[in-house]
Amino acid sequence: MPAHLSRRTALGLGAAAAAAAGMSKPAAAATPDPGTGSGSFSGTISDKYAEQKAKAGGTWHSHIAAVDPAGQLQPIVEDDADHVTEGYSVQKLAVATAVLDKIDRGALTLGTTLDLNKDIILDGSGIYFLHTVWGDQITVANVLTAMLLMSDNTAVRMCGRVVPAADINDILAAKGFTHTRVEPVDDPHRFFLGTTTPRETHDLLWRLATGTLLSPDSCRFLLSITRWINGYHDGIRRTMSSAERSRIATKYGADSNELGASRHEAGIMFDTNGNPKLTYALFAEGLPDPDNYGATHPAVEAHAVLGRTLLDSL
Repeated sequence: MPAHLSRRTALGLGAAAAAAAGMSKPAAAATPDPGTGSGSFSGTISDKYAEQKAKAGGTWHSHIAAVDPAGQLQPIVEDDADHVTEGYSVQKLAVATAVLDKIDRGALTLGTTLDLNKDIILDGSGIYFLHTVWGDQITVANVLTAMLLMSDNTAVRMCGRVVPAADINDILAAKGFTHTRVEPVDDPHRFFLGTTTPRETHDLLWRLATGTLLSPDSCRFLLSITRWINGYHDGIRRTMSSAERSRIATKYGADSNELGASRHEAGIMFDTNGNPKLTYALFAEGLPDPDNYGATHPAVEAHAVLGRTLLDSL
């Protein structure tokens, strides 16, 4: 993303103004099983989180939870977990949830096609702007895959064509989310990605992992994309094998604002049998190095250390 154009601005403004395959047995309806959680387990994660937070700097708002030996999900880290923050591209999970909810209600299908025209194209994250020529007819399934796997910014606009901003917020409210919202603009089919909290992001993730956020088919579809090994690897999944990466559904978000850089990552870890075991929602703002969107950003390096710690703890 060019330094002069924030990701938030690009998504909300008009084009003139702003310039798949599934995993095997994704655990959409898995029942958590015992085996995770102890004093030393929690202590290891809490200590490592505190260490990496201090090293990276900035202001962190986080929620980490894991399944305990009784099979109950228990919080391990609750660091200002109800703070309302700009979610940036982590919010694409909420946008996808709204689109899939409309599909579950029969008002849309994954096979519905949309025209990909030049006037909707955004640069920055994603793949559609790289085409250089446009006019394709693409499915909603294609759009969601590009948005979640490649964090495609144009795909967000495509989602707005089938589920307007007001409808997205109504769907999120009906699912019990209070602060997870997109921010409407004058065009009802465009929006800024809006806000969330670590706790609400955790709730969305856990309900997705346990098959209660959407229909089982929609949960499986969303998880198959976010667990796929061609996704984001700079943070939580950096120092892992491909098999280990496939056990983690993750979504990254990054931008900068008046506080400094923001680097977020949220996701779900599964055991080798496909059972959801742990969620993490890591939101950090006021960070240095705002133009570094790569693996060497201090907060992203912290995510990588935490990712290895979390998976090893399982």
